[in-house]
Amino acid sequence: MHHCNLLVGIASSGGDWIALSEGGGVGLRTSPSYRQRRLGVELRRLRESASLSSYELAARLGMKQPQLSHIEAGRTTIGADRLRTLASECRISDATLIGALVDMEQDSGKGWWSEYRGRLRPSLLDLAELEASAQTLTCYEPMFVPGLLQTEAYATAIHRRGYARATNDEHDLAVEFRMRRQRVLTGQRPPHLHAIVHEAALHPSLGDQDVMREQLQRLIEASRSPQVTVQILPFDGPVPFGTSFTLIEPPVRELSTVIVAHVEKSLYLGDAEAVVKYRSLFARLREAALPPVDAAVPPEAHAAKDSLGLIQRLLYPLL
Repeated sequence: MHHCNLLVGIASSGGDWIALSEGGGVGLRTSPSYRQRRLGVELRRLRESASLSSYELAARLGMKQPQLSHIEAGRTTIGADRLRTLASECRISDATLIGALVDMEQDSGKGWWSEYRGRLRPSLLDLAELEASAQTLTCYEPMFVPGLLQTEAYATAIHRRGYARATNDEHDLAVEFRMRRQRVLTGQRPPHLHAIVHEAALHPSLGDQDVMREQLQRLIEASRSPQVTVQILPFDGPVPFGTSFTLIEPPVRELSTVIVAHVEKSLYLGDAEAVVKYRSLFARLREAALPPVDAAVPPEAHAAKDSLGLIQRLLYPLL
């Protein structure tokens, strides 16, 4: 007679549902976060770079192959000591990279965003967690002001006039979350934000000139921070790239992530090829855009076309 273990679900501290076997052993995450999935991907890359099969490496780590497969899928943990052993077996000696992977493994994933778990889609929580550990944020926006630089009124307008169907309460919660995200720029160790915004995003297309006036003023104000660089890609520049994207780079650049906006679901790309591609694309956009906003430069010095001069020309008719 065959016996099956009874599985029940309980909520973990990270908000995932995990399975418990009849004997009480911890099973698998059903909804691993991006950080947990990314750690698994990086560990699989280490194994593959050493030309080890999952069976070979599992044996060296003293575990069964299915357990290693679950680790590489982000469905279960590996532990700091075993992770270091894995790196050694894969002949990885980069102490900085190993330390960053250990930090990812030991991170609880808890932060201010945790209170929104179950109320907003997980990808937004993943974004906030990535931003919290970022060293640099570079983004390109062809149609809207970047979320980290939006005013509350502007964010409300684009949420309520967008394509997504939601109640007013759901829209308000999304705007609240976006405003909370902006605090990363004023924290103890804020990342540097470099935003390239197409001129199309700066014209008063939301039906309320007051909203756009406040938003343009916010862009100038934000640029006074040494942590923020804003460039405008003008209409008379090259044909713009049509999709917005954000490159999030932690201190260990090998663990960078590109987020490419999509109507239904944004793409989170962590492979080296994608990161290099979008880093190169941003460099080309930076060269094509106008010189950055520098609010410290007096108005008379803006005879040459630059980002601040363009914003001011759009702002004056709204005053």
